[in-house]
Amino acid sequence: MSTAAQAFSGNLKKALAGLRRIELDGLRWRVFDAKGQVLGRLASQIATVVQGKDKPTYAPNRDDGDMCVVINAKDVCVTGRKMTDKFYRWHTGYIGHLKERSLKDQMAKDPTEVIRKAIMRMLPRNKLRDDRDRKLRIFAGSEHPFSNRAIEPYAMPPRQVREMRPRARRAMIRAQKKAEEQAQGTTNTKKGKKRDTPEAEISA
Repeated sequence: MSTAAQAFSGNLKKALAGLRRIELDGLRWRVFDAKGQVLGRLASQIATVVQGKDKPTYAPNRDDGDMCVVINAKDVCVTGRKMTDKFYRWHTGYIGHLKERSLKDQMAKDPTEVIRKAIMRMLPRNKLRDDRDRKLRIFAGSEHPFSNRAIEPYAMPPRQVREMRPRARRAMIRAQKKAEEQAQGTTNTKKGKKRDTPEAEISA
């Protein structure tokens, strides 16, 4: 056992499970840092690498994908209100036993499963699916037992934010002006109030 594996404080048996069934010769070890990354955009990049679609030798009937190590899974981000509105549902097989769990609860229970589900649902349903699943090594923290490998950090492409439409921009400007006017109005009303002086009370 290597020193990197010995220094790993997580579940080593789970982290190394299934490695013997993978032909590691000629494969690269790509490391993805999920900290601050959007879940769907990160999963799409990992799905491309684990299928080998980033290589000129890609063929749909061969498994030429690289090993993908994902760290900081607990710090992945989502857009909108998906943290409370997105649900994972499954059925136990008994009548009426439809279970569900929100994304927020799943992140608290096991954040690695969130990224795994997002990636696996982007892969085709064929015989190569299990081999590609074994090439995914996802960790909640920043530690992993593969430091002795020739790992390559994966650089995520810059996020292209769509330019705001003119109508939405005008609405945003109007809302900002309205908020500024309300703020100025509240300050003016506060300044306009006068305290009752003792002299006024005496004269009355």
